[in-house]
Amino acid sequence: MQRISVFCGSYIGNDPRFARKARLLGAYLAEKKIELVYGGTHIGLMGVLADSVLEQGGSVEGIIPDLLEEMKIAHKGLTRLVKVPDMDTRKKLLIENSDTLLAFPGGYGTMDELFTALVRKQLGEIDKPIFLFNAYGFYDPLLAQLERMSALGFLKEGYREYLQVLSDDDELEDYLV
Repeated sequence: MQRISVFCGSYIGNDPRFARKARLLGAYLAEKKIELVYGGTHIGLMGVLADSVLEQGGSVEGIIPDLLEEMKIAHKGLTRLVKVPDMDTRKKLLIENSDTLLAFPGGYGTMDELFTALVRKQLGEIDKPIFLFNAYGFYDPLLAQLERMSALGFLKEGYREYLQVLSDDDELEDYLV
């Protein structure tokens, strides 16, 4: 793997363990020379992750829509900052410009990016691994909902497996090498 898109929060949350996980992931990506592709801001877990990669000498590409750049939250120290007209273009490039996709804890934007990637995989538009990092059980309720959707026949057999769940740092590192 050479490039990974990480979908994660534009807020840092109120549990410092998630920021620590983002810093650890950033250091790991830099060590393994895996380029980070992400949403391009300096705020929240996104900023923590990007800063960690950069501090360790790694490469980071940010993709930021005009609206967010106008809000003055673009990260100014990235290897590359790609400016796009809107959120849909950003999401498209995040999904297409990497070898692997990883959803870290986050909010609506993270869910939007994750589910768009899963739908595109379901439709055969992409064929790349999609991981969910379930740090500290963050995604347990979502995983229960996905199981319910499968049990009730709203997810065809096999679609649930498009999302690979990682629950600790060792699993994360095993899959990212």
